[in-house]
Amino acid sequence: MTMPLLIHCTQKLLAEIPDRLVDPSTSGESWHANLLRIDRRKCVLFTHDATLYSVFVPGLKKPEFEHLDEVFGQRLFKALLWDGFPQTQIEWMLEACRVIRCTRSSNRSVLGSMNDIRFHVGLHVEGDGGLASVDLAQLQHRLNRIPFGAIGYGYPVERLQKFLTQAPG
Repeated sequence: MTMPLLIHCTQKLLAEIPDRLVDPSTSGESWHANLLRIDRRKCVLFTHDATLYSVFVPGLKKPEFEHLDEVFGQRLFKALLWDGFPQTQIEWMLEACRVIRCTRSSNRSVLGSMNDIRFHVGLHVEGDGGLASVDLAQLQHRLNRIPFGAIGYGYPVERLQKFLTQAPG
């Protein structure tokens, strides 16, 4: 049986997702997620706890929150492709996402880094002329090449590459 991927959600995001995805008792690989409002649209920022690798999902509507697990898996796949990860590492990450459960956010350090990332998302979206004009691949690329003190002033994309190199299987 696959260990579930655990997404720690902020209160704002938990209010948007269905109860069937919420399970406070599970453990597994850990991400954090936050609901952002940009250009009056609901967006979600997912950040991997260990590496701070982030995945930005813009313009979600109610039906997409019903299937947030699938939305996350699809966007993660695109983000990893855009960042040039090898197929074996992409497959390993997607396999880890087969079972996703949500719970309350728990790591203030990750949440603090996510606030910085949210600021950068806002800057890039504004600089590109709004959410409708933003190049998502370029935004994804930029977000994961910001050095963070929480990971020793490393870049999230490099930390995820190292993490996946050391991953079992």
